Amino acid sequence: MSHDSTPPAETGWHVDTLAVRQALPRSQYGEHSEALYLSSSFVQPDSETSAHNFAHPADGYTYTRTGNPTVTSFEQRLAALEGAEAVIATASGMSAVLLMAMGLLKTGDHVICSQSMFGSTIKLMGTDMARFGIETTFVPQTDAEAWRAAVRPNTRLLFAETPTNPLTDLCDIAALAGIAHAAGALLAVDNCFATPVLQRPLSLGADIVIHSGTKFLDGQGRVMAGAICASRKLVDECFNPIIRAAGMVLSPFNAWVVLKGLETLSLRVKAQCAQALALAQWLEQQPQVDRVFYPGLASHPQHELAMRQQNGLGGAVLSFTVKAESPEQGRARAFHVIDSTQLCSITANLGDVKTTITHPASTSHGRLSEEQRQSAGVVQGLIRVAVGLEHLDDLKADLMRGLSTLA
Repeated sequence: MSHDSTPPAETGWHVDTLAVRQALPRSQYGEHSEALYLSSSFVQPDSETSAHNFAHPADGYTYTRTGNPTVTSFEQRLAALEGAEAVIATASGMSAVLLMAMGLLKTGDHVICSQSMFGSTIKLMGTDMARFGIETTFVPQTDAEAWRAAVRPNTRLLFAETPTNPLTDLCDIAALAGIAHAAGALLAVDNCFATPVLQRPLSLGADIVIHSGTKFLDGQGRVMAGAICASRKLVDECFNPIIRAAGMVLSPFNAWVVLKGLETLSLRVKAQCAQALALAQWLEQQPQVDRVFYPGLASHPQHELAMRQQNGLGGAVLSFTVKAESPEQGRARAFHVIDSTQLCSITANLGDVKTTITHPASTSHGRLSEEQRQSAGVVQGLIRVAVGLEHLDDLKADLMRGLSTLA
């Protein structure tokens, strides 16, 4: 069974239609909702076919570690949304990052990363990969010249996240693609926050798109999932051989859940972006708030880039700092605001239809050194809110509970 996707140019369908319809053909039973194939292995008609399919996994399913129809449907649908030739699904977003590193890099290679990446990505690329002789240089997310200056003869990969978690810094994807390609390197973009609804990095020159399907692609906080979107050549030659041996594959059930989540992705993300903008504008007016970080605000230093690069939308995640005179006071005040909420869920996940609130310095960036946190701008008084679909007035009242009672 071919794992090839059907990109929009071949079908003529709009992305919103592909999000609902792109999948493998229906089985002989004519099911309307895509089938869930909960099977670890697949029976072969004869030994000759079995031998062929084990040697050529794209031609037929044999074992779910090397391919499963439900997983393929998810891969096809996400490929269509991102405009990618191919997608390879993984067990989580971080396993997608690991698979990318294992597939592309070797001892002696050099990587350039944004210093504002997700905390686990910083640790994996900056600490864990160093054990295998792969060196990573971290640069300011928004400074294209810093990226250019960091290039070495052995630079193989530039890796950016835009917007970043949690400060919503952007990078100019087209500019970074030019820097990478001039150096003979590849550009990978973590598109978790924006999703293909807001931006499609491959169309802007990126070579690889990384997703944590755990977030907006699922949309309801139900399962773990990840994916790499890239050319057919990269997927077949660099990533498939690794995942087939290492086994960081997406389970069929989780693939089915995210496959169904993609059907409402556009509606959810656009509605959540509208909510986030209104909430960010309200937070800017609160006297207890020092600063709000949200690309949809005119006060955001990269607002113009965000409007151009993200289809005119600011995203569904914002952060803000409470006023404080010291890091200790900032942490105490942030904890007070978070702990005073009754509606928002205190959890580090994001992309859910339920609004979540968290303290990045002690959660997503908690394993980093204080120096790394400061470089990323993750101060103790910072609060991140991933805006869901509750009524806006209820969200305002929930945050005001803590803001209005700050000592």
